[in-house]
Amino acid sequence: MGPRPVRLRFSGLCGFMDAMEMTRSLLTLLVTTFAAIPMIASAQTNNKYLVYVGTYSQRGSQGIYVYRYDAGTGQMTPLGVAAQTKDPSFLVIHPNRKWLYAVNEGQTYKGQASGGVSAFAIDRATGKLAFLNEVASRGTDPCYIALDRTGKFALVANYSSGSVAVFPVLADGRLGEASAFDQHQGSGPNHARQEGPHAHWIDLSPDNRFALNADLGLDEILVYRFDAAKGSLTPNDPPFAKVDPGAGPRHIAFAPSGKFVYVISEIKATITSFSYDPKNGVLKKLEVVPTLPPDFKGENTSAEIVIHPNGRFLYVSNRGHDSIALFAIDPKSGRLTFVAYTPTQGKEPRNFEIDPSGTRLFVANQESDNIVEFQIDPQSGRLTPTGQEFKVSAPVCIRFMAE
Repeated sequence: MGPRPVRLRFSGLCGFMDAMEMTRSLLTLLVTTFAAIPMIASAQTNNKYLVYVGTYSQRGSQGIYVYRYDAGTGQMTPLGVAAQTKDPSFLVIHPNRKWLYAVNEGQTYKGQASGGVSAFAIDRATGKLAFLNEVASRGTDPCYIALDRTGKFALVANYSSGSVAVFPVLADGRLGEASAFDQHQGSGPNHARQEGPHAHWIDLSPDNRFALNADLGLDEILVYRFDAAKGSLTPNDPPFAKVDPGAGPRHIAFAPSGKFVYVISEIKATITSFSYDPKNGVLKKLEVVPTLPPDFKGENTSAEIVIHPNGRFLYVSNRGHDSIALFAIDPKSGRLTFVAYTPTQGKEPRNFEIDPSGTRLFVANQESDNIVEFQIDPQSGRLTPTGQEFKVSAPVCIRFMAE
């Protein structure tokens, strides 16, 4: 015998009407759900991005360049100059994908001893950038910029003067005057490179409660409590963690788990691993590992550090050895194991970035004027050149934005 037919019992006209309404609601829900499936699938498989490249104004570079990138095929197409601006070394894209911000690395801004911070509106159809405004960075040679997790404040590190500043993002995307500023004091044991403070990187913890700042001149990772309502910085307790004397900390990477922090030190070419207490913003040193092979005898300064989105692989760039060094991360202890070196096919790999799909890595070789694409092995993290190379003068920073 087959299944019994379902019979609906109605109590008069009202019951009949209620049942009809329920049926219509169910049909509407089913139609809406199935209609949405192609849209969801399309959103999940939309691998199209705009890629912005910050540069130094050298060897003919005109400012910020833009490319269109297809993560499905790995193809990147040049779209030309996005905005003409001087020395836009590092960039950050707002979470709303409407605005882009750049530090203009310099020592004089409208008669002040300062660099600049510029705001641009993004044309997502063309990738072009429309200038909104520029403010003084409050220090010389601003070299890094980040946004807090809400997108309401921009944080800037001023290298030569050794200071950090915070700027509000206004409703129209322009930048306001600084809401916070901190001038560092002191020096390090390397008199040629650490004669004074040199703030090199600043960004927020995953929960937006603490700002971490790498100061190359002080051998310190300064930690601030960040007020996301006021855009203020207050020294944490303790106010900093130390790396080895003379190491010169440059950039920082948070593990996706939030449990560990990794610092690349430029001068001594080392990675310092810390455990991280998210409740109190406290760093505790775990280990220090070299970024170079033991037999390397040339000059080298390490530059960038990036962790793969899967949290298993850590990459750093060596300028001089001209390589990307790959390390495996132990998810429980946070400790690193060296895996491989990959030549960057260029000179002075200052910055590199992993695409949002996690399948490819792009290296900006500053002194050979090229960006080189590598395929990432999903099992080992090893890099293989794809054969794609893009010419751009003095590339410094690469940033992806979903179209």
